[in-house]
Amino acid sequence: MEKIIIRKYTEKDIPAMCGIWNEVVEEGVAFPQEETLTEKTGSAFFASQTYCAVAEETESKKIAGLYILHPNNVGRCGHIANASYAVKSDCRRLHIGELLVKDCLTQAHAANFRILQFNAVVATNIHARHIYERLGFIQLGTIKGGFKMKDGHFEDICPYYREV
Repeated sequence: MEKIIIRKYTEKDIPAMCGIWNEVVEEGVAFPQEETLTEKTGSAFFASQTYCAVAEETESKKIAGLYILHPNNVGRCGHIANASYAVKSDCRRLHIGELLVKDCLTQAHAANFRILQFNAVVATNIHARHIYERLGFIQLGTIKGGFKMKDGHFEDICPYYREV
């Protein structure tokens, strides 16, 4: 595997980011979104986040993954962040997700968030859950049938949080 760096995204990354994001959406087993992004909607979506980063292979300059960071709520709960992570399918299980989460924690702190919370981690997403638990996130419980899978059946979701 090539060396991976995590860096703030730029406009030139939008096509690759949309491709990776859409791959996860179309798989229908992790993200709640059902609509894919075009370059136009993707550009607006990523620009609306507090922070977005990409995982870039240093030699090839290919984008292997990304994350978005944004408030989980407003007002008196505005100090709680939320994030989503996406890794290109042929780059999974190379620890890129863990690099993305670690950088996200740093950026959340820099943006003055106090907590990073995940509302809807699908219970069967064991690789993500292992990363979160290894990095000190605490599972808040289980919401039975909280996620509708692409094939129409329902899976449990597990909210997680960690101070940043």
